[in-house]
Amino acid sequence: MSLKSLGWGLILLVLLAGCALSGADLPVTDCTALNHAGFNPAPGEGVFFACATPTPAANAPQGAVGLQGANRLALPLIVKAPPVAYLTGAGDIAICGDPGSALTANLLDTLPGELFTAGDNSNEQGTPEQYANCFAPTWGRHLPRLHPAPGNHDYKTDEAAGYFGYYGPAAGPAGQGYYSYDLNGWHIVSLNSNCAEIGGCDSVSPQYQWLAADLAAHPGGCTLAYWHHPLFTSGEHGPTAEVAPLWDLLYAVGAEVVINGHEHHYERFAPQTPAGAWDEAYGIRQFIAGTGGALLRELPGERAANSQAAAIGYYGVLRLGLYADGYTWQFIAAPAGAVLDEGRGECH
Repeated sequence: MSLKSLGWGLILLVLLAGCALSGADLPVTDCTALNHAGFNPAPGEGVFFACATPTPAANAPQGAVGLQGANRLALPLIVKAPPVAYLTGAGDIAICGDPGSALTANLLDTLPGELFTAGDNSNEQGTPEQYANCFAPTWGRHLPRLHPAPGNHDYKTDEAAGYFGYYGPAAGPAGQGYYSYDLNGWHIVSLNSNCAEIGGCDSVSPQYQWLAADLAAHPGGCTLAYWHHPLFTSGEHGPTAEVAPLWDLLYAVGAEVVINGHEHHYERFAPQTPAGAWDEAYGIRQFIAGTGGALLRELPGERAANSQAAAIGYYGVLRLGLYADGYTWQFIAAPAGAVLDEGRGECH
């Protein structure tokens, strides 16, 4: 069942239940409260509550809530929610002495599910000492559920030794920095956009060849990829053309989402082709979330083509709800947890 069809299914079930249940009064329940409780279900365990607006029934006990009419349905109709897994994160995270990474790590304390990083985990030189003293006390307390990607600051230490040493096998093969995993039917790919450090990102590079084989081994379903340098951006660094071949591969297999960091702001783009043409049917939606704790930046000028939303001057995390046939997104700002951007999309 798609996300759009879920609402029609609930309506149908309400109608069927109203026809089937009649006669004796049923126990009464406050549907409004139940709807509120079911608004944000835990992964795979939540419920949606389909209830009409409660009104006092003609013969209900004083203080009870029911539905008026001959065929009263006073219990909420409980329907299992589609299983959902959450993937949350950001890039450009820890700078020693700055409070940003602690603020976003506090958000992660309240958000269950798996976590990603979009590069520059240490936004200084990526030394083992900086990982131990500055990253570990904040985002590092969530290490068992972190799925990282490296950034250019991680390579300010030779061969990103601090990054690979800190994460170990969770970062993929040492010296490569790319790997994949599956989450709730989604195929997730973490890539290394430090192309010059790993033999390039073009069609003859080891990473490109690995990605082509990995995608071929996981046909169908929904696909998401993340790495550090964005192909599309309104930020001061500008587009990183070297990653375009990675986009080509992902677009060819119908990938849904790409997430990047590098630019220290939040930005969401419309679904696009690798050439930057709006493509609602088959395009990839790109997010930038370089908001994990490093110094935030203003945009240098006009927004880029197809940029649909931006949040400037906010630390925060991007939270994706991954369903079997679609996804939701929220950009959650720190420290208050306000949702500054949200929406949903369907898999191709």
